[in-house]
Amino acid sequence: MMITAVSVILGALIGFALTYVFNILPEAWLQDYGFDPKAPGYRPSKRMRPLREGLVSAIACALFYGVSAAICYDDFADKGQIMHITVIMAAVPMVILIAMADRLNRIIPDQFSIYMLLLGIVGACGDYIDGTYWFSDSAPTYFPLLNRIIAAAIGAGFLWLIEFASETFLGKEGMGQGDMKLLGACGMLCGVYGLVVLIYAAIIPAVLCAIPLLIRKKLRQTREEREIRASKDPVAKRREIRLAKSKMHFADDPDYLAFGPFLAFGAGVFLALEPVWADLFMDTLMILGVYF
Repeated sequence: MMITAVSVILGALIGFALTYVFNILPEAWLQDYGFDPKAPGYRPSKRMRPLREGLVSAIACALFYGVSAAICYDDFADKGQIMHITVIMAAVPMVILIAMADRLNRIIPDQFSIYMLLLGIVGACGDYIDGTYWFSDSAPTYFPLLNRIIAAAIGAGFLWLIEFASETFLGKEGMGQGDMKLLGACGMLCGVYGLVVLIYAAIIPAVLCAIPLLIRKKLRQTREEREIRASKDPVAKRREIRLAKSKMHFADDPDYLAFGPFLAFGAGVFLALEPVWADLFMDTLMILGVYF
């Protein structure tokens, strides 16, 4: 109980402090590649506000730390998972920073993905120092590392295929490169089993959030069509609406749903509750007669 309470308080403090970390990030990190501050359409990046994004950040970090401590601390402590605990504590704040960057500015800085990739390397070292939940002692020694490398390749490759198919058959961007890099880094961080959890934990809430956005978009389009028909010059009115949309910064597009926050959330859900997922996976695999 004491460990959980301390974890919640620590998480809240760290989460709120992320407001100030985010607000001192270099402007270039939160802008698209090749941005020009002197360009006519330049828009300064949005920053976290203490009583809005800062409060959300504090609650999210406290929840991740608190739930992980309440459910998994005994398992971590019994197995001496010091490096695993370190990875969780270091990853959760970055999960929140990634979510905020993509939510506010539609950008996932490469530096954030590199950070997650490096944590994945630390986690790989932890597999050999602290042990791993996913492979027995009799498994080949290269399995834990190979597990993470394959997950990184699958993660980045999966989103690349979506992007390729979207550009090839629909003629528009399907996934940003930031999402590809992030999912590749998260694959290294979580491994193949973790990637499965991550994708489910990302897609389900993303779909739930997309539904009201689609409804709002449809209602707005209906309202615009009504305004066009009621206008004295429908052609000019339609042109006016299209011009206003073309002048809108891509980060302010109300119809765009940033996927980065959901990917980051999925990674956090897996890391915070890894022993739980391991038990569920292994029970399922044993029922199927699969052993590692």
